This record gives sequence, C-alpha cells and structure tokens, in this order.
Amino acid sequence: MKKISLLLVLLFSLGVYSQSVVGKWKTIDDETGKAKSIVEIYEKSGKIYGKVLDILEVENRNRICSNCSGEDKNKPILGMVIIKGLTKEANQYTNGKILDPKNGKRYQCYITLESKDKLKVRGFIGIALFGRTQYWYRVKN
Repeated sequence: MKKISLLLVLLFSLGVYSQSVVGKWKTIDDETGKAKSIVEIYEKSGKIYGKVLDILEVENRNRICSNCSGEDKNKPILGMVIIKGLTKEANQYTNGKILDPKNGKRYQCYITLESKDKLKVRGFIGIALFGRTQYWYRVKN
C-alpha cells in the first residue's frame, strides 16, 4: 500500500512540474484585480515570448503604446510582443524582459508555473526584491 501511495504522489508531482508555460493566459491587473488581456506564451528558438492576443476592456482595444520607445513606439498594444527572451532555469523562466504597455517601460522578468493553470509573473528593476508580481490564469479552450 505504501508503494502505491508513493507512486501516486510521484506521478502527481511529475504531472504538475512537467506542465508547460506555453499557451494562452488571462492577465490580471495586480492593482485592480481586473482581467485585462489574453497573452499567448510561445517558444521560439529555445526562448519564451508572450504576445497580446486580446484586450478585454473594450475601451482599450485600439490603444497604442505611446509611452513605449524604439520599435514599439506608437504601435498597437493588440498584437504586441510584451515578453521577450526568457530561458528556462530549473523550475522558472528568467533572463528576459517584460513590457508594461501602460507606462512603456521594460523590466527584467521571470515567470514560474505555480500550478498547471496559474502563472506567477514578476517584473523588476535590478533585483527581484524590487518589483511587482501578477498572477495569470490559463485560458481553457
């Protein structure tokens, strides 16, 4: 009986940690608690990226990133790649950047799968201690 219990715990643990961050995620604003957008996280050339697929607030669907700089300046937020270049390290993806279209700033970023349907997204300057965390939820088809 102990062997079966141990095997079940092991299989469950492997199931949770083998889940992928790739997929569609509903973003939740950490200040208001409101759902903001749908971001598709995808892998390209061994790195993780995130693109805005939908903006849930109708009044913001046609917004442009007027505060952005470089190639994103005055581009539509809808369709914009806001997460760039994350690489896998142990149980998290790190060493990339995330764009906050609200203020146009890019931050260092890491993401961690909290459960198969909950993603922790942390943006920060310098060290991870100084930043903001959001939790995004997997969109089920």
